[in-house]
Amino acid sequence: MKIALIGYGKMGKAIETICLSKKHEVVLKIDVENKADLTISNLRQADVAIEFTSPETAPGNIITCLEAGVPIVCGTTGWLQHLDKIKNICTEKNGSFLYASNYSIGVNIFFEINKKLATLMATHPRYDVSIEEIHHTQKMDSPSGTAITLAEQVLHEIPGKDKWVNHLTGNPSDLLITSKRIDPAAGTHSVKYTSEIDDIEIIHTAHSRLGFASGAVLAAEFLIGKKGIFGMKEVLGL
Repeated sequence: MKIALIGYGKMGKAIETICLSKKHEVVLKIDVENKADLTISNLRQADVAIEFTSPETAPGNIITCLEAGVPIVCGTTGWLQHLDKIKNICTEKNGSFLYASNYSIGVNIFFEINKKLATLMATHPRYDVSIEEIHHTQKMDSPSGTAITLAEQVLHEIPGKDKWVNHLTGNPSDLLITSKRIDPAAGTHSVKYTSEIDDIEIIHTAHSRLGFASGAVLAAEFLIGKKGIFGMKEVLGL
């Protein structure tokens, strides 16, 4: 498989390590120093692109890949106000697009546990629920895309919670996400239900970026030969 890496920071380098260990070929590397090399002709050297950049650049990078007819796996978070536009372009171009807020296999299983726990807790209003996420200080968005996914899953199930917030408001209908930035944390997410009697808490802790990188490469392998819009649920059969 020939891969274009769009974004060659710490995550891009971790993805490259996984790609090479699986005998894939990295045919294009795009970073801030050579952004002009992200062209349709260069992209067409690749079977698939994997994009981890910034919220400001991700939508344009995805559109360029779709215009080139190259399947695109995106792991950048913080840009989802443009998601509907990207999906429409993907459909118009008969393209291939896969987005996840987190590519870790463990986190995606954690998502399923979170949904199940929220369903069980929905009939127990005595418990209040909150979310905490911890990342390294270079994390560009706050709260993390993973925390937002967890929050949206909880909001779908728990009556009395209307929206997530990233700061204390004193409003019991708000779902609090606490964001902490501590080096060298790769990523910890917890969902906690608290009552005067007891607490129930689920936690996922990443030990390195390799779990995210492995999942992104797995997603790229999945996307080859497919048309449409996908997520990690399809990759993992969840």
